[in-house]
Amino acid sequence: MSAPCGTFNETYNQDMAIVRTKTQWGLLISFLILLFLLPLFAGDRLLHSINLTAITVVALLGLQILTGYCGQISIGHAAFMAIGAYASAVLVVKADLPFMVALPCAGLAAGLVGLLFGLPSLRVKGFYLALATLAAQFIIMYIISHWDLTGGIQGLSAPPPSIGGIEFYGHQLMFYIIMVVTVIMTITAKNLARTKAGRAFIAIRDNDTAAEGVGVSLYRYKLLAFFVGCSYAGIAGALWAHYINWIEPGHFPLLNSVWYLGFLVIGVLGSIMGALYGAAFMRILEQLVITFTPTLPKILPFIPESNIAAFAQVAYGVIIVLFLIFEPRGLAYRWELIKAYYRLWPAAR
Repeated sequence: MSAPCGTFNETYNQDMAIVRTKTQWGLLISFLILLFLLPLFAGDRLLHSINLTAITVVALLGLQILTGYCGQISIGHAAFMAIGAYASAVLVVKADLPFMVALPCAGLAAGLVGLLFGLPSLRVKGFYLALATLAAQFIIMYIISHWDLTGGIQGLSAPPPSIGGIEFYGHQLMFYIIMVVTVIMTITAKNLARTKAGRAFIAIRDNDTAAEGVGVSLYRYKLLAFFVGCSYAGIAGALWAHYINWIEPGHFPLLNSVWYLGFLVIGVLGSIMGALYGAAFMRILEQLVITFTPTLPKILPFIPESNIAAFAQVAYGVIIVLFLIFEPRGLAYRWELIKAYYRLWPAAR
């Protein structure tokens, strides 16, 4: 990683640090302070969008570890979110466990189921592995829809979290829980990518045959990637469940699993920050679509109003295609170029 002009690393620990300079520490601390003061000034609509973005970030971090780092494509990520959502709701409602216990249990449940569907990755990859995870989407949602414990197609209540006698209900209070979990999960993912396991994931992604030849256990690290990636999805699902207070199978469609991959394409595969950029960009696009869609019949009167509802999906698809053509390395790569420019100033060209 490049450093600002005139800044040099004198030790290995300095070279490996995520936050290196006093300026970076100052910016980070200032950002976190402003972030956690935001509910005091922002309206409900903005807070709702930020909460949804943060939950999406947690889910995308898991998919980034699984697909972006380890190269194991998954088209069933929404189903693993459903496992976490239902596991947390069942533990809180029917087992009377506190939210702080149900949340990690939800991640553990999704991770264990992810191990089961990750077993085919030991034999197949690419298109065939995608089909295996696609099967997971249908199998998991079928079980949830027909199991009395989960409420079937009618759904299940997920009460607001209660911590220390305080009920975190509404956009403002849930903001703090969601943001704390998102920050912790982001830091954990960032550090995981720099460990021995993270390097093994990258080796498997680049060439699993060569990785196995130098001693990387494909069996261990592929299953570990599925466990970690699906655990992240489960925690995101649990946050979603207790945020909206009601879950049903229709909240976790196959289309969500496909769009999550598209979000990573926009952010960039193989970068933890790419998950943040992709989620933020698509949520901003979503708000723009919601704002401007009602004006389309006036601007484009030749389009039937019945087709205007599909404009959002068309907009998402067009944006992803444009990124694939003009910016295949994603927003994270573009941001790295911008940082490299000002860090090298005044020598930058």
